[in-house]
Amino acid sequence: MRSALRKYLMVPKLIRLSRSAPKDRTVAWDRYWAGIAQTGAQSEVLWDSGSDHELLGYAAVLQRHLDPALPVVDVGCGHGSFTRALAPFFPRAIGVDVSSHAVERAQEESAGMDNVTFLVRDMTQPDAGAGLADGTDANVFIRGVLHVLEPAERRALAENLRQVVGTRGAVFLAETNFQGNAVEYVTHLGATKEAIPAPLERAIRELPMPGHFGPAERSKALPPETWELLEDGPTTIEINPMTGDAGASLVPGYFAVLKPRNQSPQPPA
Repeated sequence: MRSALRKYLMVPKLIRLSRSAPKDRTVAWDRYWAGIAQTGAQSEVLWDSGSDHELLGYAAVLQRHLDPALPVVDVGCGHGSFTRALAPFFPRAIGVDVSSHAVERAQEESAGMDNVTFLVRDMTQPDAGAGLADGTDANVFIRGVLHVLEPAERRALAENLRQVVGTRGAVFLAETNFQGNAVEYVTHLGATKEAIPAPLERAIRELPMPGHFGPAERSKALPPETWELLEDGPTTIEINPMTGDAGASLVPGYFAVLKPRNQSPQPPA
């Protein structure tokens, strides 16, 4: 019992760290990416595993549901690692992120890839999805975005995704779905009372507090009345291998693939 309670001794430190995070989401993400010097192997980014192993685990699902003749839009692309990994399988890969520093980094790391482009765009803003793929229907890939958004922001994002996918595209999402509280979560990731791994401490200090995203959250953000669920289930989100414990870099997650339902025209009043 004593060892189980010991992890809660880090609560005051977690509170102090989290207080410094900017309240404005856009400011927080832009400042965060402005300070990142290393991605990939030895990354400073919490959710960067430095490997394409996680994406390869999604390959069969993507092949079943995403039209390979359409572009793919990577929402919340960060430094573009997933955008680049997706690019060989689609005619175009478009990464979008709320942070201009993230997009600048993604462009630098994608030099020489002719079918990859990046845009600064907040996909929770009205009509942010309009014209994103130059008027063409597109597939959407989202990994680790919805769990850091407020419910209203999730619904706004979903409306924009409808604009992006049109009638032919589909949305693939993968999100962390850890069911414990914040202390249990950071403990799972390797935090102790004595030390917190640097990429994790940085995220706590600089970014909005994350939540979790599973079937219940999905049904509220993308309700079955307007979205058809094609496939879903548990998955594993692979993050920065910050400790010697391999399990600490594997986070329980949830994936889903959806398409908008056809909306019948409303009769005139």
